[in-house]
Amino acid sequence: MTEQTRWRQFVHPRYWPSWLGYGFLRVTALLPLPVIWVLGGVIGTLFYLVLGERRRITQINLRLCFPGLDKRARNLIARRHFREFVRASLTVPIAWWGSHRRLTRLVHCRNCHYLDVAYNAGRRIIILAPHFVGMEIGGIYLASSGYSRFANLYKRPKNALLHHLILQRRTRFGGVLIERMEGLRPAIRAIRNGLVFYYLPDQDQGGSGAVFAPFFGVPASTLTSLGRLAQITGAMVIPCFTRQLPWGRGYELILRPPMTNYPSGDDVADAQSMNQEIEAGVREMPEQYFWVHRRFKTRPPGFPPLY
Repeated sequence: MTEQTRWRQFVHPRYWPSWLGYGFLRVTALLPLPVIWVLGGVIGTLFYLVLGERRRITQINLRLCFPGLDKRARNLIARRHFREFVRASLTVPIAWWGSHRRLTRLVHCRNCHYLDVAYNAGRRIIILAPHFVGMEIGGIYLASSGYSRFANLYKRPKNALLHHLILQRRTRFGGVLIERMEGLRPAIRAIRNGLVFYYLPDQDQGGSGAVFAPFFGVPASTLTSLGRLAQITGAMVIPCFTRQLPWGRGYELILRPPMTNYPSGDDVADAQSMNQEIEAGVREMPEQYFWVHRRFKTRPPGFPPLY
């Protein structure tokens, strides 16, 4: 099927609202980042006021993870999170359609030598990329940087047009997208074939393939797949956090030293090590972590629900 034929399948009226969204994305991709920063702040404040359920989830997560802060301080982080989340969402079109030149101008890498050394040594590499708001532009920036092809997991959306856009735009610099329901085998093949795997394993996906490990001292259902992938492939795990800079000054891609003594062979210990790495990034920029997610939805036996 040619690219033109693929697009023709979306002319049905049921896709017309999606095309309006597509047009909005394309226009947003042309906006200067400072304009997006201001616009996102206004919309984010509105969302904080009207999206009561997501605000409640965010506040519960912050109360559990930062019990030492008073309610006023936690609510300030929550309000800032909604603004940062919307701002980052509005820069996704830049990640999808922005030129390589624009991406390199907007994104600055701190400690990229960790990745350079591993790549030049021929090491297999897994990028541990937790759910910070800037993860989309961070991942596409890395894919555009010439290290090799990248692979990452994604969840197939129900909207076929959006699915087509995700497949097309996230692989525009080369690379492979692996649907999450396919399991780990495609990821193992990709890593063994030399692709850098950009992996986001820090959400609560139920009890299957997970153990309970502390996240800010709270038992959290934590996937064991990162340790298993590293053990099977012999890959080095490099934590990576993407920070959104204030006033539309761009993004900072922050790489941390490769995880040592990892994997250990103990699923619980490895899950805890991963969570500790993520905690370090969250403490550096707490308003930019994905707090609207029910991180503690799955509870250990006998523990009461939190949401």
